[in-house]
Amino acid sequence: MSVGAVRPLVSILIPAFNAERWIADAITSALGQTWEHLELVIVDDGSTDRTLPIARGFASARVSVVGRPHQGAAAARNTALSLCQGDYVQWLDADDLLAPDKLRRQLDAARDCPDNRTLLSCEWGHFFYRPRTAVFRPTALWGDLAPLEWLVRKLDQNLFMPLSTWLVSRELTEAAGPWDERLSLDDDGEYFCRVLLASDQTRFVPQARALYRRTGGGSVSTLRSSRRGLESQCLSIQLHISHIRSLDDGERVRRACLRYLQRWLIYFYPERLDVVRRFEEFAAALGGRLDPPRLPPKYAWIQRAFGWRVAKHAWHELPRLRSSLVRAWDRALFDVEKRYARAP
Repeated sequence: MSVGAVRPLVSILIPAFNAERWIADAITSALGQTWEHLELVIVDDGSTDRTLPIARGFASARVSVVGRPHQGAAAARNTALSLCQGDYVQWLDADDLLAPDKLRRQLDAARDCPDNRTLLSCEWGHFFYRPRTAVFRPTALWGDLAPLEWLVRKLDQNLFMPLSTWLVSRELTEAAGPWDERLSLDDDGEYFCRVLLASDQTRFVPQARALYRRTGGGSVSTLRSSRRGLESQCLSIQLHISHIRSLDDGERVRRACLRYLQRWLIYFYPERLDVVRRFEEFAAALGGRLDPPRLPPKYAWIQRAFGWRVAKHAWHELPRLRSSLVRAWDRALFDVEKRYARAP
């Protein structure tokens, strides 16, 4: 549907699981869009906290709230997708936010696009508790790019865009197909690979903004504790490589895929040699090989003194510790600001 011809309906789809702390803010940011022709579909994926009753407090003619048994984020997203009516789809995680003019800016840009096969993206910044402190750091993905170029840069430099940055036409959404419910980790990365495969180009819209909340969890910690998470990440990596090679199988693409495998290898080495062997088979199919993983030089003294496993543990845990301290400080400031805001 041409944006210039009619005023398109945007469906904002929010899957939620145990998000009572953030869900109201996410919904409020969606309802606060200056583009008012929209609907919200919120799917609670079997939360055990107050997420569902909080979401139901927003129910209205344009806000649908559905509760369902817990089956994972990808299944919840497929449910939301099956219920929406929009000409465009805006994905929003229950702990993230949209700037008020995000949709309007992207839809204004869509007027200049030749058809509905253009995938719209935008700036994004990360924050912990206080959205106004969000840090926006441009990457090589912040630009108008052909789908192949976008994917090569993603794999080659290990970059990503939060799903809330995208605005996807109904045509592209239908072409990409459903979310892969086998994936519990990196399901969004794999899904948007398929959206990119179906697109003609990406259009980056400066000043349109999405805000990505850093909650302290993450795929790496899940990999260490969950067999399902490990299998999901391995499958997602395999699918990423398959998707990009379906567009082009030249030398540059193969080099990017090999670097992608090499970066991920350290998370499995040496604890999961079965995964290491699987990665080596992937590399051989690409006409290359993987080197034993190396830690950054600043951890070399730990490795010399205490061995690889201790050094790898330090490499993994020390950044998390620094992040948790920054997060705790930001939460303290957030609580103080809330207290003063409520004061008479």
